[in-house]
Amino acid sequence: MEKTAKHIIRVLEHLLVIIFLVLVLDVLWQVITRYFVGRPSSFTEELSRYLLIWLAILATAYSRSFKGQMAIDFFFDKLSRRTQYIVSLGIEICIIAFALGVMLIGGINLVYITVKLGQTSASLHLPMGLVYSVVPISGLLISFFSVFHLMNLRKAYRILYREPTSSSSTRK
Repeated sequence: MEKTAKHIIRVLEHLLVIIFLVLVLDVLWQVITRYFVGRPSSFTEELSRYLLIWLAILATAYSRSFKGQMAIDFFFDKLSRRTQYIVSLGIEICIIAFALGVMLIGGINLVYITVKLGQTSASLHLPMGLVYSVVPISGLLISFFSVFHLMNLRKAYRILYREPTSSSSTRK
């Protein structure tokens, strides 16, 4: 699973760089056409909006790959190791529940409804389901990374609190 996670992270990194590069070029083109031509391109504002949405939501999934969420560690660090483990389990489970329930299932419903209604964007004439498809994709990625963190957390807990084997115990 670690190899799969590294591959997904590498793909996400490249995708985020490409989206950011296209976003910068799009905004640069809008500025050039506004100031030198006198009339901005009609599609640049809408494209930049959608690219920014994709960038932000995919970057959230990417930050989840290395546990990049906001946290207040002041109280967490004062807990015992076992309590820290339990709290960490709870956090990961809550993240998975949100990502699966709201982002994946809710996102699939949103995409389905917009595709069924035939909604398209004003300037680009893109199906809005394509624009909204980033939500369930990110929900799936966030869930994957949280399950990955759960597995690593469990592995670290086992190593930390390894019970002695029968051959290593001594009798008195």
